Amino acid sequence: MKPKGVPRPLEGRDFSQSGLGDLLEHVARGDRVAFERVYDLIAGPVYGLVLRVLRDPAQSEEVAQEVLVEVWRNAARYERVRGSATAWVMTIAHRRAVDRIRSAQAAVDREDRVARLEVHRPFDEVAESVETRLERERLRRCLAGLTELQHQSVTFAYYGGYSYREVAELLKVPLATVKTRMRDGLIRMRDCLGVER
Repeated sequence: MKPKGVPRPLEGRDFSQSGLGDLLEHVARGDRVAFERVYDLIAGPVYGLVLRVLRDPAQSEEVAQEVLVEVWRNAARYERVRGSATAWVMTIAHRRAVDRIRSAQAAVDREDRVARLEVHRPFDEVAESVETRLERERLRRCLAGLTELQHQSVTFAYYGGYSYREVAELLKVPLATVKTRMRDGLIRMRDCLGVER
């Protein structure tokens, strides 16, 4: 004899006339057969609602699966006095779908913020311009401190893009002289600019 309060096993019973609320009570007790019937009744409508919200079939399937798992796990939370079982399940489905949208939007917003931070690093254009102008003036002052042959050799090589041999031909001096003058000129420039070795 079974103790009072223990439900009869539902194997072999016909659930076609059972309401969703009754089935959820059995699911709350761990009845897998009752859950199969719940699944048959609500899987389609849950997927349809989620698809209308998400508009993505793959994500809708995933969210609908999550909803059905939640119904299995939380069937005991359903209370008839608060509304119909269908409304309870569809509320879970709608909330899950909205949560998925919010989660996806939060990820997009996060990626946008990171991208904006990487691309638009603020800098002071005036300070940049002043610094560039000061560097040019310092460079001119240091170039002016070179001998005429050093100045011409460095200018042709670094600003004109000429090779040592071409500079020697332009200045009509021996190649060894150009190399020596350029080496000496660059050493003086380094010292003038304060560049450390």
